[in-house]
Amino acid sequence: MQDYKRFYIDGGWVDASSKVQLPVVDPTTEQAFAEISLGDEHDLNRAVESAVSAFPEWSRTDPAERKELLEKLYENFKARAQDMAEAISSEMGAPTSLAQTAQVGAGLAHLKQSIKILEAFDFKKQLKNRDTVDNIFYEPAGVVGLITPWNWPMNQVMLKVAPALAVGCTVVLKPSEIAPISSMVLAELIDASGFPKGVFNLVNGDGAGVGTWLTTHPKVNLISFTGSTRAGRLIMRAASEMVKPVCLELGGKGANIIFADADEKAVSRGVRQCFLNSGQSCNAPTRMLIERSRYESAVNEAREMAAKTTVGSAHEEGRHIGPVVSEIQYDKIQQLIQSGIDEGATLLAGGLGKPEGVEAGYFVKPTVFSDVTPTMTIFKEEIFGPVLCLTPFKDEAQAIELANMTDYGLTNYVQTEDQVKAARVSRSLRSGMVEINGNLLGPASPFGGVGLSGIGREGGVWGFEEFLSVKAVSGLI
Repeated sequence: MQDYKRFYIDGGWVDASSKVQLPVVDPTTEQAFAEISLGDEHDLNRAVESAVSAFPEWSRTDPAERKELLEKLYENFKARAQDMAEAISSEMGAPTSLAQTAQVGAGLAHLKQSIKILEAFDFKKQLKNRDTVDNIFYEPAGVVGLITPWNWPMNQVMLKVAPALAVGCTVVLKPSEIAPISSMVLAELIDASGFPKGVFNLVNGDGAGVGTWLTTHPKVNLISFTGSTRAGRLIMRAASEMVKPVCLELGGKGANIIFADADEKAVSRGVRQCFLNSGQSCNAPTRMLIERSRYESAVNEAREMAAKTTVGSAHEEGRHIGPVVSEIQYDKIQQLIQSGIDEGATLLAGGLGKPEGVEAGYFVKPTVFSDVTPTMTIFKEEIFGPVLCLTPFKDEAQAIELANMTDYGLTNYVQTEDQVKAARVSRSLRSGMVEINGNLLGPASPFGGVGLSGIGREGGVWGFEEFLSVKAVSGLI
């Protein structure tokens, strides 16, 4: 079993003060493959104090110096991409091919994008004010606490760590205790890249302990969190005591509107997107809304696609989907599938229990329900598993109404050959993002939502701005 009981604090690996340890379970085998320490308040304080001490000098470094260090990190990341992929497969169950491409690739893409933005970012702007000018300075927010999830570990970690370091903040990272090993590998890469002591710190722990202490610590200036809406509410409430700014990227219940004139691959593409990463994506298109004239054929296509979707070990290559991350997640998904059956949805594919022949591992059958109505639990609640809901609509107005019939608002999807209609519908959807006809948003675009999907934006220039404060100064030339 791999030993990851130490924390990365003040430029080195230190023993944990806490004696509480936690096994990290491989969801393919249901066996522990590593062990971490769960930090206590003393561990967290050490990390924060280290970041506080490092901030004055780091915040004043030339952006070119920070860019050079991030470029070293990028090269080191690429060199150990396989190690990172193996860690992700073991900790959260992404199949080898997915871990090597999308999971690791997303982390590298966000790091590369941060380097590109830093190269051109203007930390000082000027506004005319009668006969003088006002100077607008973009200054690093200070010590930032980063709390990240298990479903896309390096995607979410790098969306926070790279821009925070790029703008001159110092960092205390608490990765998910379910999937912490990839972040431990990142700490090794940061150490090898030569970042100054205290600029990046990592303390493992759970949300109730380290997560809470990090959020409420008086010397932590900002919190960036990705995870469940339930946890996001708690963080927002705790941070409000000190009027501490927060960036929250939370859940989703994306609608995928398929009009009758959508291309012939729209349904199969939507099924694949829903099942990607075993359905464990906040921006998954889990509600497929289909124009009535195309509904019957779409039902058959979705059933066939689910039947073709294979399930297998995260330690094997291929286009199959892996297990979900944990027994808790597996049980939650089973309960929601049962609710779909009980509330009268038509089960087209999949259903309860593990796939045939599977004994060990948290594997869920690729599941599709049709005739799902807005009153059903599976229409309203985020399932976070490979479960797709199909609902018919009669016209554009009803499609928009159904899509917006949720408290979430992260990503919606529109499939139509009519570009005018696509533009009109996308502007009517209540969400932070809309993807048209399978065109994915790039790493330079803002990622985030409205409503219960959170506040703030990650990615691109907007991701930089989350870690900056704005200061206006008059009377300078």
